[in-house]
Amino acid sequence: MFRKAAVPTVSNGSYLQGQANGKLSFMDSGLPAQEGKVVLKKKVTLLRGISIIIGTIIGAGIFISPKGILKNTGSVGMSLTVWTVCGILSLFGALCYAELGTCIKKSGGHYTYILEAFGPLPAFVRVWVELLIIRPAATAVISLAFGRYILEPFFMQCEIPELAIKLITAVGITLVMVLNSTSVSWTARIQMFLTFCKLVAILIIIVPGVIQLIKGETQHFKNAFAGNNASVMGLPLAFYSGMYAYSGWFYLNFVTEEVENPEKNIPLAICISMIIVTVGYVLTNVAYFTTISAGELLLSKAVAVTFAERLMGNFSLAVPVFVALSCFGSMNGGIFAVSRMFFVASREGHLPEILSMIHVRKHTPLPAVIVLHPLTMIMLFNGDLYSLLNFLSFARWLFIGLVVAGLIYLRYKRPDMPRPFKVPLFIPALFSFTCLFMVALSLYSDPVNTGIGFAITLTGIPAYYLFIVWDNKPKWFRKLLGKSWCRISLL
Repeated sequence: MFRKAAVPTVSNGSYLQGQANGKLSFMDSGLPAQEGKVVLKKKVTLLRGISIIIGTIIGAGIFISPKGILKNTGSVGMSLTVWTVCGILSLFGALCYAELGTCIKKSGGHYTYILEAFGPLPAFVRVWVELLIIRPAATAVISLAFGRYILEPFFMQCEIPELAIKLITAVGITLVMVLNSTSVSWTARIQMFLTFCKLVAILIIIVPGVIQLIKGETQHFKNAFAGNNASVMGLPLAFYSGMYAYSGWFYLNFVTEEVENPEKNIPLAICISMIIVTVGYVLTNVAYFTTISAGELLLSKAVAVTFAERLMGNFSLAVPVFVALSCFGSMNGGIFAVSRMFFVASREGHLPEILSMIHVRKHTPLPAVIVLHPLTMIMLFNGDLYSLLNFLSFARWLFIGLVVAGLIYLRYKRPDMPRPFKVPLFIPALFSFTCLFMVALSLYSDPVNTGIGFAITLTGIPAYYLFIVWDNKPKWFRKLLGKSWCRISLL
């Protein structure tokens, strides 16, 4: 069914495919093999690993999700509880991925672990839905927040035109993809700078909030659980918003092959990052409620800006700039990591061969980066922010739950596998159950968006048999698919 391992081949003199393990039958190459290989280099140090995780987690979520969580929980106390529980659950998931990253030293994240545990069909469905839904939608959500916050200082007294937000967002998305296509080193350096900006933005909110608490501004915490109308309908969506805000802890596993000393640096980077993010998120939400009531928070389209306007006067103009840089960093980290999933999937024969090609001089997986551009633009100009958030959450957490369940399965299937970092079994059991339980409840609480997500996920099954299993494709069909993928990748 699958093609044998492909040797590195040169294509058009611009790219060199490295370390290919397979390829789609409609992308065969008759060019001569080369002895040398161009590979992605190990340029991710511990500090860069921390910046990838923190820089990807802290983005739009902390500035958008407070509204979604409060809306679906109905009270200040319950919303803070959800933030705390989501932080603990995310830490559990991050520890599971730390184990997987140290025992399976391949890039690709979710895709690689599902392939290792459950085989090619579910792995293909995972990368299929990532390409069609999850990454374009996630990038659109984050980038829309970037567009809104970067324009906020220019529209302080009036509503920001939606078209202006989307146009500046499109520029930001294009800039991120150009950066990721140009240099791994510069991408990592800029990510470290943007991570610093994120932490500054968080501190700008936390410090005044602590001062407010010292002054006795606790009126919004009185009867914190009063008026709670949380239900089976709302809680899954609240947890989706919270888990979305924490999502990003898994991105370092997408670039495992580029991490220096992964046995040590992956667990260390994950643990340090999650402690910083969880404490920062909870304190940020506490700070919000020292100044903004629950009703005002629900009406605000830019919570951090509303908070800053109340307490900082003219300095509040700096807050949306920091927030925009924070969102830009999340976009940058997400594209950097997920492009490696497409690169590895192509290397394994599950995506067209062109996506596993590396630029000879820049050493970047350029086709795997830019293939996302047209799909993200479609999401950007045809989707609602909160609908996109719920839409992508179903498929994302379904497969993350499956990955962590695969960790348990590998404990029994391959007990002799070296595991430099090992978590207690109850942690993956609890985390995978929570993910799958949220997915099941979401089918009931938001059947339209989750139903669409489920239906598109299922399209991966016929696609697998059409593109991967079916070897005897007509010549015209192979040429058509090859040309289509090349055009998409080079748009």
